[in-house]
Amino acid sequence: MHNTLQPVLVLLAAAVLVVVIFRTLKLPPLLGYLIVGVAIGPHALGWINSTDAVRGLAEIGVVFLMFSIGLEFSLSRLMTMRRIVFGLGAAQVIATMLLVVGAAAALDLPWQAGVALGGALAMSSTAILAKLLAERFELNSPHGRQIIGILLFQDLAVVPLLILIPALAAPADQFAGMLGLALAKAVIVLAVLLFLGQRLMRAWFHVVARQKSSELFVLNVLLVTLGIAYITEMAGLSLALGAFVAGVLISETEYRYQVEEDIKPFRDVLLGLFFVTIGMLLNIAEVVENAWVSVLLVTLVLAKTALIFGLSRVFGAATGVALRTGLALGACGEFGFVILAHAAGSQLIDDDVLQPVLAAMVLSMLIAPFVIERSEAIVRRWSASEWMSRAMQLHNIAVQSMSADQHVLICGYGRSGQNLARFLEQEKVPFIALDNDPERIREAAAAGERVVFGDAARREVLLAAGLARARVVIVTYADTPSALRILEQVHEARPGLPVVVRTIDDSDVEKLRNAGAAEVVADLMEASLMLASSTLMLVGVPLTRVLRRIRETREHRYDLFRGFFRGMSDSSESDDQALQPRLHSVPVSAGARAIGKRLGELDLASEGVEITAIRRRNVRTVTPSPDMCIEEGDIVVLLGTESGVAAAEIRLLQG
Repeated sequence: MHNTLQPVLVLLAAAVLVVVIFRTLKLPPLLGYLIVGVAIGPHALGWINSTDAVRGLAEIGVVFLMFSIGLEFSLSRLMTMRRIVFGLGAAQVIATMLLVVGAAAALDLPWQAGVALGGALAMSSTAILAKLLAERFELNSPHGRQIIGILLFQDLAVVPLLILIPALAAPADQFAGMLGLALAKAVIVLAVLLFLGQRLMRAWFHVVARQKSSELFVLNVLLVTLGIAYITEMAGLSLALGAFVAGVLISETEYRYQVEEDIKPFRDVLLGLFFVTIGMLLNIAEVVENAWVSVLLVTLVLAKTALIFGLSRVFGAATGVALRTGLALGACGEFGFVILAHAAGSQLIDDDVLQPVLAAMVLSMLIAPFVIERSEAIVRRWSASEWMSRAMQLHNIAVQSMSADQHVLICGYGRSGQNLARFLEQEKVPFIALDNDPERIREAAAAGERVVFGDAARREVLLAAGLARARVVIVTYADTPSALRILEQVHEARPGLPVVVRTIDDSDVEKLRNAGAAEVVADLMEASLMLASSTLMLVGVPLTRVLRRIRETREHRYDLFRGFFRGMSDSSESDDQALQPRLHSVPVSAGARAIGKRLGELDLASEGVEITAIRRRNVRTVTPSPDMCIEEGDIVVLLGTESGVAAAEIRLLQG
């Protein structure tokens, strides 16, 4: 027990320290795990070697990563993005592998090693890129869709590559037989799992969910994930393939959101251990002494960027979109390490080749966030069409706001912005909302909301949204630096225009007031006032006195509440996102089961979901009647929890 526990404790202690540092520096923790592995591995400090216990935990980390990819897998999503996924994505992976096989042949390496290296180098980091794109609100931008589409094919390509690599390691005369056997096993096992799984998975999860036990639900997720992974391993395939299939099966049920939240802690921790074990493979002394690592790194990133840029242009993307896509995907990714680890374990790649390739892959991931951070400046420098694109964005905002006069300009269309918009609609007060989350705008615009894409902290965006004619500006999101930039832009263009700003607590009230905010609303302060008013009334204080106390407190700018005592719960308080109501727009496409049915017949209320509006031929019907029939092309706006909305969407489209 001592020999097993010691390396795990050393690993965890080092990982915690480095991840804290990387989060403080706003860098992906994944890179921190790699550095931990390099530092404490046998080739550096030598604190631990790659023990069976560590390798076992790391392999389970890969299982949960593949499970998450399967959970995100959606046939409808693939069909929507099929040209990007199966066109551009497939072209990128195949072209990269062919180039690497050619380079391997020129260096007198076996073609089997070239295939394995090509598969590894073709991958990019889904974990890093998805996080960075989400933070920059670019997931649904033109280049964001291309990046996600290519990443989706890369993730799918891992499955056949994991089947192919063991066959590549077989003797030449047995290669065809082993590959055929592996493919036959894969087809049989996957057919049985998918055919039976589709019938059994939803029914079984219904049984478990009815017990209303979160502990049982998590245990069931672990059982299904590891159980199906074990079945595929027993069939001579990989654990990762089984985990992917498990994710696909659960993605077809309404429990996918809850499952994703439940497995996230296991996935992130165990996946971190996998990256630590990858870092332990790297011999830093050889890297420092080997000048070819730098050459390989530069060649890899530039060649991959140029290849993806060229392919993206061939598939019709604008220069700026293609260049952003290439810059983002030029680095390597986590699945490259999975493929490389399998290839090294199968003795396909010699250590003198593995070390420089591994080093170049790690270094490419280390520089990836910095490349993406600078990508905007690079694109503007090399792509003249970008200026035209920005002009078009401002034109679209101006068209939306052209008829607005004496309107409210809402900066941010999250929960607070949407609630404010509903109050303004009820009072028939005109407004224009700005938001830089494309997915939110797509959903809201589909439901007929007056919201446009734009960064409210930019002067030209505010002017295009009718700042010169606005009655008031409201900053609905709690981001003090962004609010300060908005205040600066507003008071330069319209001195005296009132601006109301939201903040989390009262720590930035003075700063925002000094910057010119007409009013600052602090979330925690207003919650404290409501708690105080409810408590006073319950203990018998007259309502008039309670209202007077609350009014006096607000008039004194929260002075009475400023010095509150912080407790342990202050840093951990957060609402349960999965239980919060959310709006979701569902387009009713051809073939949907709900077409021709009355709203009352659908009985979505049994899922805890309400239909708040239906948009038909650009006409929005609010609170439609139960007798209204669904037609093809309708956009149905649902309100409910994540799981309820998912179940309702399945009922609308699939019956």
